[in-house]
Amino acid sequence: MTVYLLCFVLFLVGLFGVLTKRNIIKIAIGLIIMELSLFMFFALIGYVDNGIAPIIVQEMEKAKFVDPLPQAIVLTAIVIGLATTSMLMAIAIRLYKKYNTFDIRKIANLKG
Repeated sequence: MTVYLLCFVLFLVGLFGVLTKRNIIKIAIGLIIMELSLFMFFALIGYVDNGIAPIIVQEMEKAKFVDPLPQAIVLTAIVIGLATTSMLMAIAIRLYKKYNTFDIRKIANLKG
């Protein structure tokens, strides 16, 4: 139970970074922290104590198996998270080249 609470606290730390920071890079780091907390949460959902891989053979009819679906979801989410993070970094670099700042307030005040 405490591990789930730690995932929630880590998500809140990332959310705090996204909501309070004005630097685009720091906002991206907050988003990455939020994503990682969700990845850990999904991996914990599929975890089973003393579980084995879900390969069914006749000798292991009563064995506990690990759920592979959360692992597949996390792998897919990692790829999507990597793509969104790289896109955000590309946009941040373009904004820096145009405005010479990562501060959102200064970018919002500049027109053109």
